[in-house]
Amino acid sequence: MYNEYDNLSCEEQLHLTESLVRQRHNQQMFLRRNAQLLQQELELEAELLEDSPELAQVIHSFNMQEIQSNQQGLKNVLGLEESASKKQSVWSKFFPGLGG
Repeated sequence: MYNEYDNLSCEEQLHLTESLVRQRHNQQMFLRRNAQLLQQELELEAELLEDSPELAQVIHSFNMQEIQSNQQGLKNVLGLEESASKKQSVWSKFFPGLGG
């Protein structure tokens, strides 16, 4: 079966394989380190929130506002809110001639 490596010498194939193994190893190390940093961040955040109920309440309020804002934006984009004239479909926003 022909593949892109058939024209390479054994030495070239070995070098390419070593390079790919090194690259995969580096990606795994990066992901592992990133996961460790994220875990540390979550632990620190949990500590901060545990030590400061006021901060936890403020963050919760901000998160709720963001969720409501996102939901409102989604309703506006999808045309789910009643407009003064008529309800518009998503298609009519992007393709005015399709009706709805």
